[in-house]
Amino acid sequence: MSRAEASAPLTETITDVRPPRALWSLGLLRNEVLTTFRRWRTLALLAVLAAVPVLVGIAVKIETGDGGGAGGGGGGAGPAFISQVTNNGLFLVFTALAATLPFFLPMAVGVVAGDAIAGEASAGTLRYLLVAPAGRTRLLLTKYATVLTFCLAATLVVAVSALAVGALLFPLGEVTTISGTRISFAEGLGRALLIALVVAASLVGVAALGLFVSTLTGSGIAAMATTVGLLITVQILDQIPQLHALQPYFLSHYWLSFADLLREPVYWDDLVKNLGLQTLYAAVFGSAAWARFTAKDVTA
Repeated sequence: MSRAEASAPLTETITDVRPPRALWSLGLLRNEVLTTFRRWRTLALLAVLAAVPVLVGIAVKIETGDGGGAGGGGGGAGPAFISQVTNNGLFLVFTALAATLPFFLPMAVGVVAGDAIAGEASAGTLRYLLVAPAGRTRLLLTKYATVLTFCLAATLVVAVSALAVGALLFPLGEVTTISGTRISFAEGLGRALLIALVVAASLVGVAALGLFVSTLTGSGIAAMATTVGLLITVQILDQIPQLHALQPYFLSHYWLSFADLLREPVYWDDLVKNLGLQTLYAAVFGSAAWARFTAKDVTA
């Protein structure tokens, strides 16, 4: 037997032992998700998000206990749902999501997304990740999927915390929709879950923006600060009346359209516009992140 013939079975055995590419990708995604959610920074962000419904619920309970009334003055002091919280604790879910979506949720997602690539570069681990058979495109997709996982987890943390606090402090029962009709508690709970999913989907554009910014710098702190700063700037511009022609194209313009899921029948127009706009931002900034990352020099 020649040396080539003897080595052929060994080569085939080694090749067969190598895990399939799909399984390797799932393993990479699993490791990224676990690494992200084990960081103290991520846990601190989730703790802050969970605390917001607690503070809102306690504030409403104290005001009601002092005779402030369930709905008196609530419309101007906070989200429109807050006037219904004392009648039905499920409305604390809608109130908490409306309170966290303009700032807390995007800020948390911006921090995680901004650190996705830049954090690895500043820690010196990016070049070692690229040594593995992932490739730059697959690594970038894995990072983005990890950020999207955080978007969903962060939104559900707010919703679950609000539901628990609402059940402890206020009664639960049939839900009165914005249109004035009444639906069962089970249907209201289903709509609360759907609203949480829509809120999570409203953050996919933020995730793509943060990932793009993360590919532009080797400093995780700079990427996080830039992403959060851009989000704040966009929301300020969205409040300037002179820019009304441009505002429908701003990332945050349709964020609060999830309230239309509490209409009877559901008003889908702004919801579809919001999801379409998020998809557009994800495609544009995702493509920009890919173009930048695939050409990025990580050897320096």
